[in-house]
Amino acid sequence: MPDGRTATEPAARLEDAAAEFVERFASSMTTSGLPRMASRVFATLMAAPSRGLTAAQLKDALGVSAGAVSGAVRWLAQVGFITRGTVSGTRQDLYIAESDSFVNLMLQDMRALRAWRNDLRDGVAALGADSPAGRRMAEALEFFEFLEGELPGILERWRTLRRRRGGAGQDRSGHDEAGTGDALNA
Repeated sequence: MPDGRTATEPAARLEDAAAEFVERFASSMTTSGLPRMASRVFATLMAAPSRGLTAAQLKDALGVSAGAVSGAVRWLAQVGFITRGTVSGTRQDLYIAESDSFVNLMLQDMRALRAWRNDLRDGVAALGADSPAGRRMAEALEFFEFLEGELPGILERWRTLRRRRGGAGQDRSGHDEAGTGDALNA
């Protein structure tokens, strides 16, 4: 290792494992359609030993430019994957990936699917329910309506499971999850 440690030291193994996780998870996210740098930043925040990281810490951890970090955190905040706090006693932003980031992503996707559902409903009416295109759209519409009907129950079952495990409706950092149901109905 460059700093004189051997690979068998616990801290080195942990750092290596964290770096491998970050790259593997970021690759999976990128394969799923998320931007590469945003995926790397998010995975780094999820693997951080502290609650969050500053832009400078992200830049150093990933070996990228400040501009790359800036664009990635802006995108991640817009889609609800991360939140922004401040470092106590400074004006530095602290970027935080909460354990419920995936719930936020699901809610964001449902808002998009709701818009698609409305467009598909209009498409079925415009093209005719008996036309080949109308039937395709009607089937897609039925799927989106099914998802929309099932998601509130899934989220409630998830909240119940977390409460049973001791989360009491809070993520691991103690933030209240109240309001996710309201976001679904937006």
